[in-house]
Amino acid sequence: MNEAETVKEMAEILRRAQSLRSPIPALRDVAGLDAGMRPELAYKVQQFNVDHALSNGRRVVGRKIGLTSLAVQKQIGVDQPDFGTLLDDMVYGDNEVVPMTKLLQPKVEGEIALVLSKDLPHLHTTWIDIVSATQYVLPAIEIVDSRIADWKIGFFDTVADNASSGLVVVGGTPRKLEGLDLRDCQMAMKMGNQVVSRGTGANCLGHPLNAAVWLARKMASLQQPLKAGDLILTGALGPMVAAKAGDRFEMQISGIGSVAVQFSEIKTGELYE
Repeated sequence: MNEAETVKEMAEILRRAQSLRSPIPALRDVAGLDAGMRPELAYKVQQFNVDHALSNGRRVVGRKIGLTSLAVQKQIGVDQPDFGTLLDDMVYGDNEVVPMTKLLQPKVEGEIALVLSKDLPHLHTTWIDIVSATQYVLPAIEIVDSRIADWKIGFFDTVADNASSGLVVVGGTPRKLEGLDLRDCQMAMKMGNQVVSRGTGANCLGHPLNAAVWLARKMASLQQPLKAGDLILTGALGPMVAAKAGDRFEMQISGIGSVAVQFSEIKTGELYE
């Protein structure tokens, strides 16, 4: 099997897992490939499915950065983050009900989101470029998800699987970057009255804007630069928390605001309609 056929096969396997809501083993096992699969190949699988989505009327509205925790990078055996693509039907507003039928094995993360006012085409985008291009900041709950059973993922799996993307819920009160402390801000996520995740901006590559700089440079190198209007999820500020039908989470970031999400209940037979 040549590379193009391999990419197509793995992309179709991931789409089928999503449509059937049935997680699969690691891609190297499913596709009969060895564990040394190249990151570049994984990104080609991701892009194949993005192109498939675009051909079916969806549109790109931004990007997400994953693996921004140094501890998680070490666990997976990599020394850099990864990225995924945000599509229009992945974005929900504050306190909306998210349908569980769109998800397989979701987890939630508290994050800082940026919305850009300028394109970022430079290979060596600087911190100042990011500051200048940030129109506003929003709190966000990323709902990560995996087509890989039991979240037993390696770097190749998560990259090919669109950086383990699911959905994102964004807050409704934009804040200007000026005066915000994105490094030392405190994040707390509650399920009901119980705090289930805590963290700070420094947990995201030392500062969320460090993650944004990495992403801007990476996308420019791939000739897919970040653009004005893009929504950027900069990465988790604290541990992931598993979510199930009926759960409600509210996340607060000091100085930035709050955002909440309600997961729908599942009616009998709904997952199989």
